[in-house]
Amino acid sequence: MNIALCYETVLPARGGCEHYISDLARRLARDGHAVHLYASTWDASALPPTTHYHRLPAAEGPRTLRPWRFGLSVEKALEGQHHDVTMGFDKTWGQDVLYPQGGLHVASAAHNLLKHPPGLTRMLAGLLKKLDPAARSFRQLEKKQYLSEKRPIIIVNSKMVQRHFEDYYDIPASEVNVLPSAIDPERFAADDRLKRRAAERHHWGIPQDETVGLFVAMNYRLKGLASLLHSLKHVPAGKKFRLVVVGHSKYAAYAALAAKLGVADRVKFLGFRADPRDAYFASDFLVHPTFYDPCSLVALEALCCGLPVITTKYNGASELITPGSDGLVIDDPHDHRTLGGTISKLLEPGVRSDFAAAARRTAKRWSFDQHYHQLLGLFRQVAGQRLAA
Repeated sequence: MNIALCYETVLPARGGCEHYISDLARRLARDGHAVHLYASTWDASALPPTTHYHRLPAAEGPRTLRPWRFGLSVEKALEGQHHDVTMGFDKTWGQDVLYPQGGLHVASAAHNLLKHPPGLTRMLAGLLKKLDPAARSFRQLEKKQYLSEKRPIIIVNSKMVQRHFEDYYDIPASEVNVLPSAIDPERFAADDRLKRRAAERHHWGIPQDETVGLFVAMNYRLKGLASLLHSLKHVPAGKKFRLVVVGHSKYAAYAALAAKLGVADRVKFLGFRADPRDAYFASDFLVHPTFYDPCSLVALEALCCGLPVITTKYNGASELITPGSDGLVIDDPHDHRTLGGTISKLLEPGVRSDFAAAARRTAKRWSFDQHYHQLLGLFRQVAGQRLAA
């Protein structure tokens, strides 16, 4: 098939959807499909050499207008092209398939308010969001995507997002395909994993017998890093435990918070890592107390590496976890005591070992191959409709 993928920036080192597009493009090309990328910026080294690139102008101007300008560029560029399937991921319209890996904007905005403690601060943040012209603009764009006369095939990566379509836009669940996110496990294949684990820990200055909880995110606030630092006060001081933070290079405010809370000696900030594989290899579990994640890829990466996952009910990836077996799910990231207690459970070697074995089994049950073949089925459906027309 001839398949077009549309996304403004494809730099997989930034993670998330961009990693997924890279994984998908490589697999499609490997199976002989023609892959076309419509984007403004990309990392060609992370994409198959056979990719056909269609460079679109970078969207400039006010934040309110930039998504509209990129969407219009995609719409214009696709005119007259003869693809079997066109697929968009964020703030574009008119494609055959839309797969909003970031979820619905309107739901994301609502969940973003949860990062503020309940009370006046959250109320004021909500009021400001209602007055924000960019938020109103993005919601109108979203309506254009999903409520137009010609509705695309909608794919979402969790039942949580499927519910959001029904809650916010009255689109029934029967019209929204759930296809959980998946990663290419080959990215984490390593015969020398134990050696790399030891070398990475030596580089960190963390003993081999110390338990390491890993936090990986670019948006520290939304993903609950402040709550996580507060929770460390509820992890018994006698336990050999270190939290390792990978993500944005600007972490000074969080390092200051750790010092203020008296837990700085239990936290190691690594900043940005273009390739976080060795951080996974050197850790014992992932802790991801997010306030919103449609289906966190870092949770899937952790499971692929045999790491148990601690996350929240606001993460669609929690639907793939069996609490008490391969991970633990908490209700409220602001509940520091419960989060600290949950971390403490995985500091017991026997418990952690059982969880790690279950995590590896979970990763095998939901594979990229399964995801890919279900997606191809939808692509063939689109291609068949085009041929019939």
